Amino acid sequence: MNKYDAVIVGGGFAGIYMLYKAKKIGLKAKLLEAGDEAGGTWHWNRYPGARCDIESMQYSYQFDDALQQEWEWSEKYASQPEILKYIQHVIDRYELGCDMLFNTRVVSAEYDQSSSRWTINTDGETYHSQFCIMATGCLSSANMPDFRGKEIFKGPIYHTGEWPKKSPDFSQKRVGIIGTGSSSIQAIPIIAEQAQHLTIFQRTPNFSVPAQNEPLTPEKQKAVKANYSAFREKGKAQILAYDTYQNIKPGASLSDEEILEECENRWELGALNWYGAFSDIILDQRTNDIVGDFVREKIKRKIKDPQTAEMLMPDSVFGCKRLCADTNYYETFNRDNVTLVDLRKNPIDTFTDQGIKVGEDHHKLDAIISATGFDAMTGSLNRIKITGRDGLTLKEKWEAGPLTYLGLQSAGFPNLFIISGPGSPSVLTCMITSIEQHVDFIGKAITHMKNKNAVAMEATPEAENSWVSHVNEVAGSTLLNNCNSWYLGANVPGKPRVFMPYIGFPTYVEKCEAVIANNYEGFSFEST
Repeated sequence: MNKYDAVIVGGGFAGIYMLYKAKKIGLKAKLLEAGDEAGGTWHWNRYPGARCDIESMQYSYQFDDALQQEWEWSEKYASQPEILKYIQHVIDRYELGCDMLFNTRVVSAEYDQSSSRWTINTDGETYHSQFCIMATGCLSSANMPDFRGKEIFKGPIYHTGEWPKKSPDFSQKRVGIIGTGSSSIQAIPIIAEQAQHLTIFQRTPNFSVPAQNEPLTPEKQKAVKANYSAFREKGKAQILAYDTYQNIKPGASLSDEEILEECENRWELGALNWYGAFSDIILDQRTNDIVGDFVREKIKRKIKDPQTAEMLMPDSVFGCKRLCADTNYYETFNRDNVTLVDLRKNPIDTFTDQGIKVGEDHHKLDAIISATGFDAMTGSLNRIKITGRDGLTLKEKWEAGPLTYLGLQSAGFPNLFIISGPGSPSVLTCMITSIEQHVDFIGKAITHMKNKNAVAMEATPEAENSWVSHVNEVAGSTLLNNCNSWYLGANVPGKPRVFMPYIGFPTYVEKCEAVIANNYEGFSFEST
């Protein structure tokens, strides 16, 4: 029988570090991964142009200084293949592979109250474990809209979040891509160079700024590594858990001219460093409006055709949806072989055997790419039948929106831990930093249980309700609730509109440390 202290579901950054931590504290652990290799979101998202939008020197593990000192990154923003190479290096370095099982999809997990253990069923085996730890990721459940007529299209249909290992050859092909979010914005410039013609179907334009990617020289890496710990601490002290070259001045205290001057600096700095432009960029409407108008003007100048430029103008609050970082995205619309279709005027009517029909227009295509994002934060958990006390499933409990305490546990599901779950900073931070903080918390909690001979740990309903209210209160004090973003689940039809991540990494860490200091306040323990 497959008996373990901990079963970890998911082989991305979260699962890998959780496995490392579990072994470190003496647990017999097994990691189960649906894919045929480790990598999580970086395994599935291998579309052309896929790369991280947080600087490589920050988007990496920091739990072992020897690891961060020895690894050399080639670019300021690492590409998907390089990130996979790094992940494999970590697995090999710490000899984790022997405890990882691939091509194994978890279909259900059920808690047995009499034994205080979980039974985890996969598509082939059953596992029994005291702890079930979900490292399933926030952006791993692909959202594939059910377009009418999809089944009759004669060509291949791809999803950027489930891209084949052998990338398709689009040369001499008429390609359609649906969606203009982060994945699409990275893929479009490259596919446009390959395809005979690229038709882009856009519902909502997004803000995108230049990534300003460049080779990462040995000299630059050496400068960071000379005092890596201080560099990391500087990042963790900021709201997004990484260094955005934070300007502590609020825009509200500056003139329009001073704000625009800083905007020019941020345009040259590039990528998500815009979040650090002003301390009130997601709080103050005037500041946000000036920033948004600045970026819109920059976008307009990149595009030759005024009508196309108008279609690409975002009308949302700046940063309300996750900011995108690109290389030559807007310039691609100046190519003769690229067409933009505005779905706000006419939505997709139906797929046909030869393409996509929008209103009176029939766009003939040889291949279609769905860049329609993910069922973020809850999708991968809802696809597993997770059953807690008294037969209640997590999906049923979360029917009106996710309920957690600290994003780590949900009342009624003892010994079930969620890494970077809804109600934690997760997607509003450097994910690896948030992952490490969560895994360290879980490791301490399990050690605490062992020391007091406890067999089960569970969030209390009172703590959970209080935390959910707090998460919503914090989000409500910002401008981030002002648009239909995937932070709210707005990209998935029928999904409850609830702001899922917690805003503010340092505040969150302080709360977690206070919980530990107060004998794990908000959690109940069951002893033998």
